[in-house]
Amino acid sequence: MIKIAIPLANNELCMHFGHCEQFAIVEADEQAKKIIKTELLTPPPHEPGVLPRWLGGKGVNMVIAGGMGKRAQDLFAAQNVKVLVGAPAGSPEELVTAFLAGELKPGANVCDH
Repeated sequence: MIKIAIPLANNELCMHFGHCEQFAIVEADEQAKKIIKTELLTPPPHEPGVLPRWLGGKGVNMVIAGGMGKRAQDLFAAQNVKVLVGAPAGSPEELVTAFLAGELKPGANVCDH
């Protein structure tokens, strides 16, 4: 099982990680390549280091993002959370399905800090 966090704005991937309205927390079975459960959570106010600790505490072990700063990526690594940046816009289900199928590849990081 894998637990993937995806930052959302208007129910689609939010391109700037720290400014999202909600997170989709998607539990998936990697062997069966199937989504088990999706939950929407409102994050705490954005401050450096808060989101990696918060998501790590929720059992998340992967984040799919459009863009994310280097410091945030390092903080996730310290929580043993993998990060895939440069994902295209899409719904959480589309992104996780593509990831499970091996079709979601890292792209350009749209974050400039």
